[in-house]
Amino acid sequence: MAEPTLLVQSEDGVCTLTLNRPKAMNSLSMALLGELHRALDEIQYDPGVRCVIVTGAGDRAFCAGADLKERAGMDDNQVRRCVGLIRGVMDKVENLPVPTIAAVNGAALGGGTELALACDLRVVADSAKMGLTETSLAIIPGAGGTQRLPRIIGKAKAKELIFLARRVPADECLAIGLANRVVPLDGLLVEARGLATQIAQNGPVALKAAKRAIDRGMEMDLASALVFESTCYEMTIPTEDRVEGLMAFREKRKPVYRGR
Repeated sequence: MAEPTLLVQSEDGVCTLTLNRPKAMNSLSMALLGELHRALDEIQYDPGVRCVIVTGAGDRAFCAGADLKERAGMDDNQVRRCVGLIRGVMDKVENLPVPTIAAVNGAALGGGTELALACDLRVVADSAKMGLTETSLAIIPGAGGTQRLPRIIGKAKAKELIFLARRVPADECLAIGLANRVVPLDGLLVEARGLATQIAQNGPVALKAAKRAIDRGMEMDLASALVFESTCYEMTIPTEDRVEGLMAFREKRKPVYRGR
């Protein structure tokens, strides 16, 4: 029986998705894309998941992007379908209602960087490099890279990195805001899981509302975004969790949130 190309592990509200093609630098084959789509669909509606970590197997690569060996045998229509599947994965990751963390354990190139960009936070190993390298292959980032990167690091810097197809070392990723944290490789998952566990302890409804307010609000003018923030806040008022938070604060104890 073939080894799964995606490993899924859930514990204490944290779901870890591990791209499991280390010999192929965790590149996005059609099989892996199919498994990712199915796993993300399950997470979307699983009330027990409060945070998601995405990482790669091994220590060489987070994800080297599309499987170019596989793509070399595709005709134009098959390439379009493959790119559409990759784009769909990125959109599903970005649109998950819970916070997401990319634990970048090695090279994240092309679609690998796009996958990390689709996550809310990026924890990067100090030996890793990231980059949208598609123009060196006479194509452009096709799974959100040209849109998500400038929203995170600014338009001018994003143009520089995309035009040059440059591989950016971890310390520079941190300096330009592409990485939230840089840590030694052997402490990467400990750091990512520590962050995820802290996130998962907070109010689930509030986390979803905060993520929605930030993501949607960033696409609006300030006045509209402030109105939208009020709408998102309204979602938290009738919840049991809000009452539990107030009671726990008054009683000087840790709150127990149930996501309702």
